[in-house]
Amino acid sequence: MDALTKIKTEILNPIIWLLFALAVGYFLYGVFVFIQNQDNEEAQKTGKNHMLWGILGIFFMIAVYGILGLIARTLEVQVPG
Repeated sequence: MDALTKIKTEILNPIIWLLFALAVGYFLYGVFVFIQNQDNEEAQKTGKNHMLWGILGIFFMIAVYGILGLIARTLEVQVPG
């Protein structure tokens, strides 16, 4: 099981955190676009779509992190952090 621990801590966790950061950045970009274009409805719609997809990305990264934790507990893998 030591190999599973190394895979999770050395490969999967950094990838999850990177994708989480990208989703937050995408959401914040959508907020920026929405606020900058108060008089342009088409650009506001684009900003809203960016925010929606950013929120979905955040949700999925949290869900993946939880699923990995569930799998680790099920296989009784001791994972730090």
